[in-house]
Amino acid sequence: MTYFSSWEEFEKAAERLYLSDSLKCRFVTKYRHCDGKLSLKITDDKVCLQYRTEHAQDIKKLEKLTGHLMRHMASKEK
Repeated sequence: MTYFSSWEEFEKAAERLYLSDSLKCRFVTKYRHCDGKLSLKITDDKVCLQYRTEHAQDIKKLEKLTGHLMRHMASKEK
């Protein structure tokens, strides 16, 4: 399991992981209010990428990443 210290690196790696095999990819978000920590994890059972933050402005970045992934999902032809 890899924890990223930079949001930009995590975002690029997460998008690459999703595009490599979209059917096996899972994206999990977890927020602990008592600690004020947001944890993100994306995995395909071979590679696990994680990012943890305490900054509230990273919520907007999460929304942007989720939007990118959703666009990829919606544009996928079956």
